[in-house]
Amino acid sequence: MPAAPSRSRRSATSDARTAQRPPVLAAPRPVTFPRGFVWGVAAAAPQIEGAYRTDGKGLSVWDTFAHTPGRVAGNETLDVACDHYHRFDADFALMARLGFKNYRLSIAWPRIFPNGSGTPNAKGLDFYKRLFASMHKHGITPWVTMFHWDLPQALEDAGGWRSRATVDAFARYADTIVTAFRDDVRHWFTINEIFCFTTLAHAGALDKAPGTPLPAAELNQSIHHALLAHGHGVRAVREHARRGTIVGNAEVPHGLVPLTETPADIAAARRVYQQANDQIFAPPLTGGYSTALLRRLGADRPRVARGDFDLIALPTDFTGINCYTAHFVRAGARGRPEVLPFPEKYPKSARTGWLKTVPQAIYWTTRFATECYGARRLFITENGYGTEETPEANGEIVDLHRREYLRLHLHELRRAIADGVPVDGYFAWSFMDNFEWADGYAVRFGLCYTDYATQKRTPKLSAHWLAQVARENRIV
Repeated sequence: MPAAPSRSRRSATSDARTAQRPPVLAAPRPVTFPRGFVWGVAAAAPQIEGAYRTDGKGLSVWDTFAHTPGRVAGNETLDVACDHYHRFDADFALMARLGFKNYRLSIAWPRIFPNGSGTPNAKGLDFYKRLFASMHKHGITPWVTMFHWDLPQALEDAGGWRSRATVDAFARYADTIVTAFRDDVRHWFTINEIFCFTTLAHAGALDKAPGTPLPAAELNQSIHHALLAHGHGVRAVREHARRGTIVGNAEVPHGLVPLTETPADIAAARRVYQQANDQIFAPPLTGGYSTALLRRLGADRPRVARGDFDLIALPTDFTGINCYTAHFVRAGARGRPEVLPFPEKYPKSARTGWLKTVPQAIYWTTRFATECYGARRLFITENGYGTEETPEANGEIVDLHRREYLRLHLHELRRAIADGVPVDGYFAWSFMDNFEWADGYAVRFGLCYTDYATQKRTPKLSAHWLAQVARENRIV
């Protein structure tokens, strides 16, 4: 039998074992958001409501676009969509069960004015009264967008956004809905993403309704008219809403991210950001078009009437930013900005090639909005991830790609807030899968899975995760 080790040998062995033990580290620090931070989800009327000719609703440009063969994947239409028109109470009950207390939605202009102007449609107004009553019953606060791309077809036939008459029609529409819902709505957005329903609808791929090409001068005039409509939305809230009601826009500024966070690359990205956003994003904040923009537009610059910028730049209470992706920029030769192309295998959505994963976009897009244009209060009004999905055998949707996309963006958003960017809230796009414009129903952005055959909604992993984030006001 071997002799027992001496005390000194036992002590040395014990010390060696202790030295080999991994250190016990502190628990990860919680990444919390400021008290009162607003958490919400979002959707848009044309993408979810369906009932496209119910109760006197008129046709929108998207109804016409979708019914034109070859314009939408699979020739899908908005006719039924998610049937939210008939299922809104159940949808809000689900929203409430998950714990989402703020919902950004839109009103369908053709439900209120089937032909764009004239006499308001009483059944359309009544539908939204019932919808808002359901939201309040379930403890959900409405954040309402006046216009989310569904221009009445009758107005498009008369010239669309090319015509100043459309601005006048929007002014009447804004006055009508703000007055009708002044007791129901205390948070308004005027216009959603001017770039998409003007530039993308009339130039390039023409994959947004109405999808008709325009000369540059007419396109720029359309953009100017859309900016005027934004101004009328602000004016309508100031004139007709209850005291304390707030209003802003929801725009999608082009995102530019410095390749490295060095002074040279930051300056290069800022320069491209301003060039890309001077025409649409800047005027409501700066009160006019920049000299550099007018020089670039040359003879194609829009006609501006006296008082236009007094209306466009009416003070808002916040600026909404829709953020999905961005491009990287570096300082090239002699400091000249260089926008870098994405390599073929760069991480992106499997179904939407434009949706590259660039979490820093949310940091720099909000920071540049503050530094370049003086935005004083910001909300992220859309941020989300679209792809193809099918449930697991047990019915669960384990959308880790979406959860990771949201989590990484929220970390960058919290960094922006810590650095002084005045962001007061975040709305995820979208509450449920819906009609994704020219991609039809193939692309899913929802936190909740929509079975279009049965209209059953199933919360995905991302829905439960984000609901916990909202409840605890921290990234979990």
